[in-house]
Amino acid sequence: MDRLHSDPSLLVCPNFMDEAYHASCTSFVTPTTSEIQAADLLKTVWTTSNDALRAQWQQQLIEDHRLAAEQQRLAEEELSLQQRTIRLEEDASKADEKKKNRSKHLPIPMRPRPDSTDDEILVSDFALRKIEKGHYVELYYWTNAGIQDAHSNYRTRDDEGMVPAVGLDGSTAWVSAAVGKPSSAVIADRDLSTVAFAQAVPRMIAALNAYSWTKQCVDMLASFWGGILMHRYWNSTDAIVQRAILIYQDEQRRAWHNAIPLADGAWDIGFIDDAALLRTYDRVFRSMRYLDLKDDHQSNARSNQTHAQLTLSLPKTLQKA
Repeated sequence: MDRLHSDPSLLVCPNFMDEAYHASCTSFVTPTTSEIQAADLLKTVWTTSNDALRAQWQQQLIEDHRLAAEQQRLAEEELSLQQRTIRLEEDASKADEKKKNRSKHLPIPMRPRPDSTDDEILVSDFALRKIEKGHYVELYYWTNAGIQDAHSNYRTRDDEGMVPAVGLDGSTAWVSAAVGKPSSAVIADRDLSTVAFAQAVPRMIAALNAYSWTKQCVDMLASFWGGILMHRYWNSTDAIVQRAILIYQDEQRRAWHNAIPLADGAWDIGFIDDAALLRTYDRVFRSMRYLDLKDDHQSNARSNQTHAQLTLSLPKTLQKA
């Protein structure tokens, strides 16, 4: 159906008796139909046609309104989608900027400066990142030496000191370059002194709680370290025994961490395995015994060599005597 371009209701029915319509009217004149009747017939035809056009016009107006409303709806949806896309891009940009420049976005409590900072410690970014990800990290970073090392190596860093890292959810985040670099002075747990070990344990437990480790894991490690500190080996004056329990702690905790993501999972590390500790002691004893025998052998060899050199330097008469 052809589209109408004007309202048919504005048209006025012509007078078919006028001279302009004489030819049209004459064509309907017959012996039984007068000219007036022919004009009335043409008027009826025009009126019927105009009524149909008026109905078409009204339907066309309804359809135009529907199409306009649909187009408006689609345009609004498109605009809303564009605005959401822009907001998402802006939010992503802001989130990325916050990750790059985390310090300036951290909330600062409205409070006076604390009277004392004696209990505050600065721990290596590398160690805290390990804690945050639930990975194994040496106790050294919570010893007095480790804290002093973190203070000595702390620097204010800008974007040039940032590197990309993969987060727990698989997303890429910008972190300080120091986060991925362990301390060059780090000491393995097995090589810590008993004093340094005792310093680190409560501080590391506090860090585990601060970084939202599960209560179960924190309680297991607290029981494990408490069992170490209360064990008879710990309080022994025998250096080999103390060495054995430090090595046992190192190996057991590292193995426990490595087992957590595996299919079979980890175990309750809170219990001291005396059989494993005894095997560790035996291994350490044999290793240190081997080193002692090796030192004795080398000492005897040096003594014999010195004696031979002294003998060669004596006069021949004294050598024979």
